[in-house]
Amino acid sequence: MSGADHMKQPALELKDLRKSFGKTEIIRGVDLAVQAGERVAVIGPNGAGKSTLFNLISGRFGPTSGEVLLHGKRIDGMKPYEINRMGLARSFQITNIFPKLSVFENLRCAVLWSLGYRYTFFKFLADLEDANDRTEELLEMIRLDKKRDILAVNLTYAEQRALEIGVTIAGGASVILLDEPTAGMSKSETTRFIKLIREVTEGKTLLTVEHDMGVVFGLADKIAVVVYGELLAFDTPEAVRSNARVQEAYLGSPVADSQAGGH
Repeated sequence: MSGADHMKQPALELKDLRKSFGKTEIIRGVDLAVQAGERVAVIGPNGAGKSTLFNLISGRFGPTSGEVLLHGKRIDGMKPYEINRMGLARSFQITNIFPKLSVFENLRCAVLWSLGYRYTFFKFLADLEDANDRTEELLEMIRLDKKRDILAVNLTYAEQRALEIGVTIAGGASVILLDEPTAGMSKSETTRFIKLIREVTEGKTLLTVEHDMGVVFGLADKIAVVVYGELLAFDTPEAVRSNARVQEAYLGSPVADSQAGGH
């Protein structure tokens, strides 16, 4: 492969991806290529297959057929932790942190593995300067440095989601999957969180499932519209907003018109 070809290689690519549960086909031949550094929002009605698609990419499900490639290497059929080690990290709809550990300890747990410490129980954690320094950097990035010693269970919901973002990016993954990151947040919290996501994923490839159209149009470089397990459209927010098929299948003309007027 030439240098020019390597530069064009997608960070994440799906090739004729299909998933069936019994006789029911949930994902029906999805082809998608996400370039390095792109922020892509995956939208679609409930039951469209968005979560299944994320589960296929992150290794929770194996595909019935088709391929998932991360930087040109096939990852379909691999275990989630193996995919994570190859540079893909995922957060979930439900906050997934250690509630009885402090903010600092939650982040340090994620950092330790990424730095190769694995099961070095004989080392004193306080002496691991590289891990502690990286954890401090993450605390500042997610703006929880003033909450470093508070137990995660005592954070606000938005702060817990921010902590989960920190845990997700702690390993230095180049491809980040976020599953409805702003669900349950107020409008002001959502606005701040969009800004945080943009900052912490700078230079990384982002794929996010999101229902809030304000978040979608404010965050994404491109939008992938999934309807009944098929990719209906994959284009810029402006092109998707004006796509008649998308309006008919999902957005609806009134929503599209209000979004056009609001941005």
